[in-house]
Amino acid sequence: MEGSLGTHLRPHPPHPFPQELEEARSWERAHDVRPLDGNVRRWTGLLLPNNPPYNAGAFRFELTFSPNHPHEPPCATLRTPIYHPSVDLEGRVCQPLTSHGHWKSATRAIQVLQDLLLQLDSPDPRRLLRPDVARELQERPEEFRRRAEEHTRLHAEPRPQPRT
Repeated sequence: MEGSLGTHLRPHPPHPFPQELEEARSWERAHDVRPLDGNVRRWTGLLLPNNPPYNAGAFRFELTFSPNHPHEPPCATLRTPIYHPSVDLEGRVCQPLTSHGHWKSATRAIQVLQDLLLQLDSPDPRRLLRPDVARELQERPEEFRRRAEEHTRLHAEPRPQPRT
């Protein structure tokens, strides 16, 4: 009886991966990376794409870690609407790095964010969740770029000032 009472009084475990959060915070292509609502298993922040048509804005992401992390991949979601073949209308991302067949427990959160940014910077019509957008990218690239730039202008967050 005494032992079961003691388990209820045990403090919450420490942050399960503080080094990974610090790596993400110090990466220059992300900004304002932090636990969402104090939950260390849900992070939010802004990704700062390098290339047109997305480099005029910043895109809010959410990274959700399972209780089995690092043995299961985190789930990456874009909370900022984006016109992109690899991101569906709910913000889910086609990210092979985090698919269960490719995930390695040694993969770091920063690598997931870097892979996500690479996808934003270089849309790949083979990684698709929106076939109509992928088709437009392949068949009418100028139209795709115009729509993506307009969508970025309307929906993306302002880019933060560079770090000093």
